[in-house]
Amino acid sequence: MPASDHDMNWTGTTVLVTGGAGFIGSHLVEELVRAGARVTVLDDFTSGSRENLAAVADSITLRDTDIRQLDWAGYLTGNPAEVIFHLAANAYVPPSVEAPAFDYELNFATTFRLLEALRVLRWPGRMVFASSAAVYGNSVRIPISETDPTVPISPYGVGKLAAERYLAVFAELYGLNLASVRFFSAFGPRQRKQVVFDLLAKIDRDHRNLFIHGDGTQVRDFLYVGDAARSVMIVADNAPLRGEAYNVGAGREYTIDQLAKSLCEITGTSPAFEYSGTNRPGDPEKLVVDISRLESIGYRPLTDFDRGLANTVAWYASLTGATWQ
Repeated sequence: MPASDHDMNWTGTTVLVTGGAGFIGSHLVEELVRAGARVTVLDDFTSGSRENLAAVADSITLRDTDIRQLDWAGYLTGNPAEVIFHLAANAYVPPSVEAPAFDYELNFATTFRLLEALRVLRWPGRMVFASSAAVYGNSVRIPISETDPTVPISPYGVGKLAAERYLAVFAELYGLNLASVRFFSAFGPRQRKQVVFDLLAKIDRDHRNLFIHGDGTQVRDFLYVGDAARSVMIVADNAPLRGEAYNVGAGREYTIDQLAKSLCEITGTSPAFEYSGTNRPGDPEKLVVDISRLESIGYRPLTDFDRGLANTVAWYASLTGATWQ
């Protein structure tokens, strides 16, 4: 990742990262270690992996923990933290459509129990919660700002929005230092799902034909994972933390067709595109973000789209041995 223009001096700060072995979480943990933080990671490795943290394994405390079963008040009393980054979650829409009860328990109920423990303990620290662009559903205008209507169209989006609202109320009523970040279409190394990885896997399997969900005109704001990791640290450092939410994106829009063509160019392939014609349930047509609120506290994206894709293709090739020949 490029050097940050933000002062990332976290020397000696005790930090807890839930879901820290996951996609965004592991990149965040690496940033925190580079900044000098003392990091503990809680993860049950359902979707994350120890391999994601191999580069910093000797510099962190890693606990195999199912946070759905955790006594949060007891844990935090014995393991104080100055900052919590709560990223543990079901991070994808389709599983929430297939099993909404699972999504409710992992994304909302667990977050509520954590907030309740913070309230009971009168916790003086800072917490940033990982929410999602899914809270907006099909947006009423582009680009989407934090003041736009939140009308989620999936159980995943509903759970994230409910957790955000509780966060805001707990900050207001109980004086807790809390904020939410709404990630838009994050991608990069270590992500083994979602559209960038899925398209790469399809190109790897078949260089002649590439199947695309929808008609290719769906629009996304693609956020490189390194910028996503930096954003939550900037929020923890600089935000008022009064329950507010921040859009996190790159402030640029690309169609799925443009994404597919860029990946084909990087990999040197030229498959024929085939389209399903319809979106998958829960997937909105357009997700483009206004990041001015986040920029006002010191954030700016540092990795451009093409470089982010090149980094991701290189990681995928190292993972699978793909040669694109």
